Amino acid sequence: MTYTFFDFLQLIGALGIFIYGMKIFSDGLQKVAGHRLRSILKGMTTSRVKGIFTGFGATTITQSSTTTTVMVVSFVNAGLLTFIESTGVIMGANIGTTVTAWMVAVFGFKMQITPIAISLIGIFFPFMFFGREKLQNLAEAMIGFGILFIGLEFIKNAVPNIQDNPEMFAFLDGFTEFGFASILLFVLVGTVLTLLTQSSSAATAITLVMLFEGWIGFPIAAAMILGENIGTTVTANIAAIIGNVHAKRAARFHFIFNVIGVFWMILLINPFLNGIDSVMQYFLPESGSIFGDTQEARAAATLGLSLFHTTFNVLNVLLLFAFVPAIIRLVERLQKDTDKSDKAFRLQYISAGLMSSSELSIAQAHKEIELFGKLIEKMHFSFSALLFKKQKKQERFLKKIASREQITDNIELEVAEYLTKISSANLSDSATRRIRAMHSIINDLERVGDLYFQMSKTFQQMTKENIKLPKEASKEISIYLDLIRSAIKEMRFNMDASNGDVKLDNSIKIENKINKMRDDLKEAHYKRLEKGDYSTKAGVFYLDFITRLEKIGDHIFNVEESLAGKKLKTHSDLQVGR
Repeated sequence: MTYTFFDFLQLIGALGIFIYGMKIFSDGLQKVAGHRLRSILKGMTTSRVKGIFTGFGATTITQSSTTTTVMVVSFVNAGLLTFIESTGVIMGANIGTTVTAWMVAVFGFKMQITPIAISLIGIFFPFMFFGREKLQNLAEAMIGFGILFIGLEFIKNAVPNIQDNPEMFAFLDGFTEFGFASILLFVLVGTVLTLLTQSSSAATAITLVMLFEGWIGFPIAAAMILGENIGTTVTANIAAIIGNVHAKRAARFHFIFNVIGVFWMILLINPFLNGIDSVMQYFLPESGSIFGDTQEARAAATLGLSLFHTTFNVLNVLLLFAFVPAIIRLVERLQKDTDKSDKAFRLQYISAGLMSSSELSIAQAHKEIELFGKLIEKMHFSFSALLFKKQKKQERFLKKIASREQITDNIELEVAEYLTKISSANLSDSATRRIRAMHSIINDLERVGDLYFQMSKTFQQMTKENIKLPKEASKEISIYLDLIRSAIKEMRFNMDASNGDVKLDNSIKIENKINKMRDDLKEAHYKRLEKGDYSTKAGVFYLDFITRLEKIGDHIFNVEESLAGKKLKTHSDLQVGR
């Protein structure tokens, strides 16, 4: 036997080049797609049929069903997709992952792709230094495409030659003589191979190379493909371990759906493979049967395996489509909603490691910021109730404000850490700007939470010292609170619209009203002091409320500026239409 440990290391290195090229190719395509890819997942899942096309498109772009399904589990966990919506995307991802097999089979074995791949890198490499971001992203994708096929060529060269290593072939061939048991064994091998490579596309490429080099026959390669269909579900299930019940259900659905498909295919595999052979002989009669051992037959077998992969996944979706509701009910029975807190989508899930794609994870972070805005609105209601509800309920509202202020601190820290993780990847300029804006937003929202808490402590001190404001002053604070609430509502509206074009005209009007009312209330405060309508200490408390509420208005407006992606220089700029 001539195959050495050094040769084996070269094989591992070749696989590494292939996976690295696939990663660069995937990242580049995602950057080219940009916001459109996020909108695909968020806006194209209103029905299972649309979800299937969505999953197919997303997997074609990401070049990995594992990436798509982990991403779907993350989005379900964060509330961007419902469990029901995710089922269509998962089915489509199974079909989308077959694109890589076709790409490898057509370009990797039927033609000399390496000179073309190197030429492609040579053509697009200069674009990496261009100022236009889209050209840079396209160049990155094409360079990744080139590296991918260079890695594939290295894998083909690093796989041990059968003639020079008969002992290895005899060892492997010994496991192929058990009939149906051999099929089951290599289904397990395909599953393990996908777990080791963490990529069904990489596992499929290795299977194609082994088939092309004659190490395994067509039935064994088909069995490995079935195993890879199961293996690709495991990563998403691992990711869902720390997710909520909805994320766990999405991952379990993917596993059960694929296992059912593999089960019925194993039962029909011999007639099915004979059918694939007939189709290939019809279109490529010169190659002979794909079960043959000639060079032409093995080259045709790689195309046949891609056809098997695609046909199986498409048929599985068509056959099980009507049974999806039943599978969903089964998943819900297996993964019961025992924890009522799971019904609320909590921040700690996204910060616990459910990272899919840097570009796509931005949508998750934005979803958490929307929930942050909702929490601020709740704090506003709690503070208003604290001032104007009956005294026996005041202690409850004080506790709510204190508890929510602590939550705002945690949210700021965890979202900031999550954004930092996203920032560590190579992002597009627009994504980088959006992440910086999000950092600014969470800082402003946390400051708003602090201000409500500080005002609750001021109220507590007033109560302790038995100081009360006159009805006129209390009414003024109530009106000011309503104006601040309108600012918060406008901010939340802009959060929902931030993927589109955020208009600041209405926000500017509200901010101007807040500033004008602050000046009017200060004037009223000084007149009351001069008249002796309340004590100096009561006046200090009143002024404290007015000043802090105006600061809340400033922070809310800062959030809206960040959402719009522009910063107005001074308050003199706050004129509608500027």
